[in-house]
Amino acid sequence: MHPLVLEDVATTSQRPKVEIFEDYVFIVLRMLRYNDKAATVEEEQVSIILGKNCVLTFSEGRNDAFDIIKKRISSNEERLRVTGPDYLAYAIIDVIVDQYFTILEKLGERIEFLEDEVVTSATPSTLEEIHGLKTELVYLRESTWPLREVIDRIEEAKTPLIKASTRPYFRDVYDHTVHAIDIVETFRDIVSGILDIYLSSVSLKLNEVMKVLTIIGTIFLPLAFIASVYGMNFSQPEVASQWGYPAFWLVTAVIFIAMVAYFKRKKWILQSTARNGREK
Repeated sequence: MHPLVLEDVATTSQRPKVEIFEDYVFIVLRMLRYNDKAATVEEEQVSIILGKNCVLTFSEGRNDAFDIIKKRISSNEERLRVTGPDYLAYAIIDVIVDQYFTILEKLGERIEFLEDEVVTSATPSTLEEIHGLKTELVYLRESTWPLREVIDRIEEAKTPLIKASTRPYFRDVYDHTVHAIDIVETFRDIVSGILDIYLSSVSLKLNEVMKVLTIIGTIFLPLAFIASVYGMNFSQPEVASQWGYPAFWLVTAVIFIAMVAYFKRKKWILQSTARNGREK
């Protein structure tokens, strides 16, 4: 193998790619897996060397995803044993692509949960969840888009290492990759929409709070004015009357009731309360 190929195998931050040599085909892919405990997407590099009579794979750690291929070989599956190393390379790539759909299914469940949460009971932790989903979708996008180019180049490669009978299988994987890309793009749009809904919900709650505070301040503004006038340290004509103090409270109550009635008539009060009651 070329020294640069060995360097690419050892450098585990390569972009998915394929290099076609005279004696072998070098493929670099990103293997993704979903960590159920941490609810995150983990990735590692998988390098494949397709030779005339062998297939070599290099991964950063033990990869349980390839156990299904081992079981197919140990169960004497005729196609995998007879068709040659190019078909085995296809099977390995197919398993990697299938892992993307498993992850997309998990992310889809999280997105559905977020859609309900952001409408009913959005919290600051919801924003963290949205940010985490956007990051994981970026990982998927960075892996699936180059993978489409890699598989397309493998299928169209003019090399005797890939037989004509195997090329339709690579075309099938290509179609699966395009489907995965479409799902990733759809999920990205949905998560962006969820983020917009979250920000609108936070803004709406802030507007409701400011609305209530404004109404309270508006109601007590004339009352505070009357109280400040009668709190001055000089003689008021009404003070000499025995009905002056009760009249003050009567005028205050009338103003208060009149303003509350006016706000209710304009539907500025209890509007949010009625809406919350309908939602329940």
